[in-house]
Amino acid sequence: MAEAKKALEQAPAANKVPGWGNTADNNDDTSVSADAASITASASSVTPAQAIDSADADTALAELAAVGTATWLDDLSRERIVSGNLKELIETKSVLGVTTNPSIFSAAMSKGDSYDADIARLATRDISADQAVYELAISDVQNACDILSSVYQRTGGADGRVSIEVDPRISADTDKTLQQARDLWKRVDRNNAMIKIPATPEGLPAITAALAEGISVNVTLIFSVERYREVIQAYKEGIAQARENGLDLSKIHSVASFFVSRIDTEVDKRLEQIGTEEARNLRGQAGIANARRAYALFIEEFQNFDIPGAHKQRPLWASTGVKNSDYPADMYVTELAGPDTVNTMPEATLEAVLNGGTINGDTLTGAGDKAEAIFRKLESAGIDFADVYAKLELEGIDKFVNAWEELLESMSQRLR
Repeated sequence: MAEAKKALEQAPAANKVPGWGNTADNNDDTSVSADAASITASASSVTPAQAIDSADADTALAELAAVGTATWLDDLSRERIVSGNLKELIETKSVLGVTTNPSIFSAAMSKGDSYDADIARLATRDISADQAVYELAISDVQNACDILSSVYQRTGGADGRVSIEVDPRISADTDKTLQQARDLWKRVDRNNAMIKIPATPEGLPAITAALAEGISVNVTLIFSVERYREVIQAYKEGIAQARENGLDLSKIHSVASFFVSRIDTEVDKRLEQIGTEEARNLRGQAGIANARRAYALFIEEFQNFDIPGAHKQRPLWASTGVKNSDYPADMYVTELAGPDTVNTMPEATLEAVLNGGTINGDTLTGAGDKAEAIFRKLESAGIDFADVYAKLELEGIDKFVNAWEELLESMSQRLR
């Protein structure tokens, strides 16, 4: 990674986002199973930079890895798998993991013909649309896990991960969420899978219980630092219980998916409605400030986290596709680079970073005070963040429920 580090040091300053600058100045699957001792020995020392091939050292994603941010792809489809595209992204573009959600699978299964043969086969069985969708999704996740198995091994289990989400319709039911998390973990049957559980009030105890049973969890739909604090507590309690249960903590990993661009979309709309010059000048700053506040909490909560064999729960920046064309396409990547983080990118964002993104070093460490100052300005301008967070959480669940129900309706028709 010497080339990547040199490129990082010599990189010119990127186009600045308004209000931002470089803070440096201021279970049994043999293909992925790993020796526990090997994981324990490597988990604390393997960085994203060490996980990628040296041939990728001249890419922006390799520079991002050198800072400490792992790049995951926020997309998965049968076509991406069978065409070899996913394998290519992993081998040549420094992609180290994959995330999915109901909207992603709805888009994947509703277009093209990659699933036609399997759907025709499923149509000969007495199977519901729910069962068919999960059978197809689980197959995709298993194949993606196998493709990423070498990354999983190189990173001691930190990366090489593929996430699959519980049914969004049960996000308000703790028991059903935990039951499905167990079922998906068992059915996917890959050590490098992660089960996505929403960070709803009802989801938090399910997260703790799943971790206590040795299930690796991607906690999703986090919008506020206050909820993130609860997520961290749920993680720590789950790890403590797993230890009491005699489990190998080195095999349990978790990420906390903090949504970014949706914050700006909602706050910018409110700033426009407020209409003052002061308010308009604050557009495009809330999402990054919110994430940087979360990172400051991560540092505070995990700097002395020393349970033997256990891992930190890394922040994962989600919803990193820019929704406003006036903003740089890579701003939720370049402005959120730092140690012990993951950035899951939709393909358009990934391409933007690869085709001109400039990584300006660590833009997270030490940025908390500036982020707090921006939040005070936003609140003074009239932004009610408690209302913003509550609205976005409800909308996030609703969007996934709607996408899931559309997929089920489409699948029902194709099974006839």
